[in-house]
Amino acid sequence: MMGGWAMGWMWVWPALIVAGLLILGYVAARWMQGGQRASQTGSEPGSWSARRILDERYARGEIDDENYQRRRDLLP
Repeated sequence: MMGGWAMGWMWVWPALIVAGLLILGYVAARWMQGGQRASQTGSEPGSWSARRILDERYARGEIDDENYQRRRDLLP
């Protein structure tokens, strides 16, 4: 009675549980990284975007070294 085609599917539920736990762990890790990234760049929400814009302007050559350093020191 226990044989037959159903015996081949016994691995499905454990595999689904393991896959679900892996996905849950990945989502939790990404969520934690997002919180750490925001806290490393500054306490204010706009400070990260201001720093990024300043870095981009410097990389494009729109501002020189002295101007970049002065503006970066003014950011929170």
